[in-house]
Amino acid sequence: MDRWSRTHEALRRAALELFTEDGYDAASTARIAERAGVSEMTLFRHFPSKDALLLADPFDPLMAEAVRARPAEEPPMRALAEGIRRAWAGIDADSARDLRIRLRIIAEASSLHGALERNSGETIAALAGALAKRGAAAAPARAAATAMVSGLSVALLEWARSERSSLDDALGRALDVLGGG
Repeated sequence: MDRWSRTHEALRRAALELFTEDGYDAASTARIAERAGVSEMTLFRHFPSKDALLLADPFDPLMAEAVRARPAEEPPMRALAEGIRRAWAGIDADSARDLRIRLRIIAEASSLHGALERNSGETIAALAGALAKRGAAAAPARAAATAMVSGLSVALLEWARSERSSLDDALGRALDVLGGG
């Protein structure tokens, strides 16, 4: 892992620790940077805002590639659901635990209400682009991607608030509904 990646990960970990200990609103970017052993300016070189420490989504390229790889004759919503299901199948236990923590913080911080929705533009664009590469027209591709991301956001936030189900179960149920299964 190179220096940039180590610093990036240290900042993310420090943020999660402080958000968990003190709450999102009480944890300042200065304290996060200090805990990670870097300057606040360095934090903002890696993350454009405090909420980006929680909202940065490494899964977009994986999901888009999996959607592009779906059979050409598959309807768009089914291609999205099955592509996303395949992309998320490889999520390990540590990543799932980290995701649950991040989403729980988002769900509990009043200043972050609506943050997933406001931050979903890149995910929607990646998924709509994948559908377009499969031959879908731009407007229907964007509508399908928006519906999928909205539905998954609801399912993921509900999963994060409870300990009742695994990520696979929560995503599976949502993707079955969203994909018409």
